[in-house]
Parts: sequence; C-alpha cells; structure tokens
Amino acid sequence: MDQAKIDTVIFDLGGVLIDWNPEYVFRQVFDDEAEMRYFFDHICTHDWNILQDAGRPLAEATEWLVERHPEYESQIRDYYGRWEDMLGGPIEETVQILEELRAKKEHRLYALTNWSAETFPVALERYGFLHYFEGIVVSGVERLIKPDPRIYELLIQRYEVQAHRAIFIDDNFKNAKGAEAVGLHAIHFQHANQLRSELEQRGIL
Repeated sequence: MDQAKIDTVIFDLGGVLIDWNPEYVFRQVFDDEAEMRYFFDHICTHDWNILQDAGRPLAEATEWLVERHPEYESQIRDYYGRWEDMLGGPIEETVQILEELRAKKEHRLYALTNWSAETFPVALERYGFLHYFEGIVVSGVERLIKPDPRIYELLIQRYEVQAHRAIFIDDNFKNAKGAEAVGLHAIHFQHANQLRSELEQRGIL
C-alpha cells in the first residue's frame, strides 16, 4: 500500500454487513440436503441470480426459469416470493466497525453492492446503518455488476473519490481484485476480526 492517507472506505453489503442466505428459506422447503444443493447448482443458480443483480426484472427471471423447470415451479417462485426471509440480519461485529469509522469522522463512507434494484429498498428500510453512507451504488440500478471495472469507476466519478486514497471491502475475492484493477486498495473480507485487524494495521481504525 502506498503512503497516501486513506480518506474513503467503501463497503460491500451482503456477506460483509448484512447476512443474506437463501438456505434460510430452502432448508424449510427441502427435506433433503442433496436436493437443495441440486436446486442451487442447477435451477436457481448463482449465474441466474446475478442477472437480477444486473437489472433483470424479478418477475421476468422467475417466469423464464419456471418455463424451463416446471417441476420446480413452487420452489422457484419461493426464491423471490420469500426473499425477505433470506435476510438473516446485520452482521453485528462488522456494523460495529462501520459505527466506529462513522464516529471518528475521518473517512468518507460509501457502499458498492451487487443487489437487485427491486429488493434493495427492503434492506434500506430495514437496516438503519445503511443511512450512514454518503452514497450507495446498487448494481441493479446501474445495470452493472462487480467485478466489471465500470461499476467501480462509476462510484469513483460520481462521488469524486481519489482511488489511491480509498479502500474497498468485499467478501468476494474476485470483486476485491476488481477494485484493485481500477486503482482502489482492497480487503478481501473473511470475518470481522480479520477486517478490524487489517484496518488497524493501515491506521484506519
């Protein structure tokens, strides 16, 4: 890391500040672990879900999948029909770090998230700490998803961030590397204690 003082901290949300996991719903839907795994691997896959994070309407995505897998219609409709039940709540230890940064008033705070434009307002209403940020870039609104360099550059330009003085935190390794590719510093988040340690080492906390 160069010697420029970090003045901006950018957080990913899901997996860093917010616990979101479709298993919270589908462990109730499926009695068999193997069948649930099959469902995630072959029906409601990561690649299917990420297209909604990139802006595809939820209803369109649902009908597209039901047409191809009618035997799983009920479960497919549960994916967004019961989406709120997939929210496990805030990751309190990381929220505490965010609150400490906010209290210090030494860093600009932003968020950059891969999240559907249709479901994000639910999180915005539910979690008060999301209002700590000066700005939030939501992939589904912008129709760009991490690690596409354009979404990092959009945040940098929109909020006049100096990339070499900003650090980005994400639980997805590829997304962290994507941030580095456009000149941001990055931390690959694994757990709150690791994040706290790395921020302390950098003199941010």
